[in-house]
Amino acid sequence: MAVYLKRGATAEAKADRDRSVRDTVEAILADIEARGDEAVRELSVKFDKWDRESYRLSQSEIQDCIDQLSGQDLKDIEFAQTQVRNFARIQRDSMKDVEVETLPGIVLGHKNLPLNAAGCYVPGGKYPLLASAHMSVITAKVAGVPRVVTCAPPFNGKPAPAIVAAQAMAGADEIYCLGGIQAVAAMGIGTQSIAPVDILVGPGNAFVAEAKRQLFGRVGIDLFAGPTETLVIADEIGCDGELAATDLLGQAEHGPDSPAVLLTTSEKLARETMAEIERLLQILPTAEIARKAWETYGEVIVAENDEEMVRIADEIASEHVQVMTRDPDYFLANMTNYGALFLGNRTNVSYGDKVIGTNHTLPTKKAARYTGGLWVGKFLKTCTYQRVLTDEASAMIGEYCSRLCALEGFAGHGEQANIRVRRYGHRDVPYAGRAEPLAEAE
Repeated sequence: MAVYLKRGATAEAKADRDRSVRDTVEAILADIEARGDEAVRELSVKFDKWDRESYRLSQSEIQDCIDQLSGQDLKDIEFAQTQVRNFARIQRDSMKDVEVETLPGIVLGHKNLPLNAAGCYVPGGKYPLLASAHMSVITAKVAGVPRVVTCAPPFNGKPAPAIVAAQAMAGADEIYCLGGIQAVAAMGIGTQSIAPVDILVGPGNAFVAEAKRQLFGRVGIDLFAGPTETLVIADEIGCDGELAATDLLGQAEHGPDSPAVLLTTSEKLARETMAEIERLLQILPTAEIARKAWETYGEVIVAENDEEMVRIADEIASEHVQVMTRDPDYFLANMTNYGALFLGNRTNVSYGDKVIGTNHTLPTKKAARYTGGLWVGKFLKTCTYQRVLTDEASAMIGEYCSRLCALEGFAGHGEQANIRVRRYGHRDVPYAGRAEPLAEAE
């Protein structure tokens, strides 16, 4: 039986917060749909203190942002983007178009078709999270999306040079300096100056995530995303208190509502980690945010064995799962609910967030039970087609179809099959619902 040395916020408290966000977003989306650019401008001024004639950046503004970065900055961005692009291409190459003759004369197939337009949100109000540009824009472009739109909020009163450079280097077709609900709505709904997209992707705060959720159906979205989550699974052989505490606080700094959970079989390690967290919070530059997250949403769980840790981890279904145990592969083989696994103490969530090549847009709030993270397949539609090559094949499949339609009572569907049986099979099949076939119209 697992023992909780520390628990996070209750489900009721989380639900109250979500309800408030939901109501705010619903009103704002309705306003933007009604008034378009005018509403977007008012919201940008209100929330970001940011106003300009056009929120789309010109080519000269984009180049100016690139020029503000050092040569090493640009090389580092290029390195990270190369890793993301390489893995996205490997993923794309794994998705094959197919065409096969399943029965004599009957050919079935599918094509993987890119969407026509993608909207990529890049968070940047609190931290200039340029990595999100790699993860969304590059992945969309590798999938073959012809129009990729990006939005990122201003940072310190102007476009964030690193974000803009990353968006441009990744291949974005339209770059807007626009944040929050207004950015997501402008891309998803469209305004007088911004054409709507087919899918919205990218992480964001609770309001951005809720805006995407409410727009789902009108457009596609990558996934339902909430605050960053991290789960550290550890034992005394694979980890120590300093390493576990560092990996927990490294993600807790994302925001005051970011859950950070330690799951271990060692009470000794658990208590050492909790003490180490308090020490690190005295020196971590982002301690103000990380402390709020840890105090409100942090948890420490001591399980009896690895099997129980797998069970608890699958119940949590965390976005990030860092495994530092004597046998990390046991968790790779047995866990089923996670956004991404980071196996062994040589890797960590930050590598995945920034540079190693896997995508950092991952499911939260237990969505890992039914979806993985953003990948090249999110920008593709797998669309089927069929052809029937011979009269004999059409008549044969038509007879099966006719009888199955009769079982369902679909007369019109049945007649689609019957007319082909008559024409191509030269069989006198009655019209649906009649004992005798009707005379053919002259």
